[in-house]
Amino acid sequence: MYAPERQQEILRLARDGGRVDVLSLAKEFQVTAETIRRDLEALDRAGLVKRVHGGAIPAGRLDFEPALAERDSTAADERDRIAHAALAELPTGGSVILDAGSTVARLAAALPLECSLTVVTHALPVAVRLADHPGIDLHLVGGRVRHRTRAAVDAWALRAYREIHADVVFLGTDGFSVVGGLTTPDLSEAAVRRAIVSAARRVVLLADSAKHGQSHFARFGDLTDVDLLITDSGLSPEDAGAIEAAGTAVVRV
Repeated sequence: MYAPERQQEILRLARDGGRVDVLSLAKEFQVTAETIRRDLEALDRAGLVKRVHGGAIPAGRLDFEPALAERDSTAADERDRIAHAALAELPTGGSVILDAGSTVARLAAALPLECSLTVVTHALPVAVRLADHPGIDLHLVGGRVRHRTRAAVDAWALRAYREIHADVVFLGTDGFSVVGGLTTPDLSEAAVRRAIVSAARRVVLLADSAKHGQSHFARFGDLTDVDLLITDSGLSPEDAGAIEAAGTAVVRV
């Protein structure tokens, strides 16, 4: 396949899925990651995509918010590794808040049957996965449910989280960086995430490396609000070092 043909196909994939990542494209087209980066740079110069850390999104869609199924299929291996690494951060017999998001939902699915926890969540997919777990004392926070993320938001959810003080919150995000902080496209989701950060003694952020450097409309915190970031090895050692120098521990898996 010639470069223009490959770039046209990359553009189609970006428009269909809302984003593309370098490693997945390199595997699909059986070329090097550097070749894909050159393709993305060419598309960026043409104004057809916008380069972001680890990949690209269609031009003009900086706040595009993919549906839950689309998120779950992106960087699936990386999300699985992050979720399994997060198991080590579970308190023994304590309480946790599980945020909405596909990586946090993978953590919920990976909870061993022998674990005993109090779990609070406003995410319907998380609640469904844990409803029959024998060791989980599950508390579902209510509110208006956003169709795109199937997460409860607005006043009911915010009021419930003001009454909670959990051991650990496992947090999701759509973008993170030392300078830009923690961001998401929707203001109501941002408000709930801000509330759950305040509702736990310890904050563990689960985010794949493609989200590093991305910035969205609604900011809900600083990276310094996070005690531990668990991400994949796509985050460079230099970027990980900068995050740690700002005060957040980093685990790359």
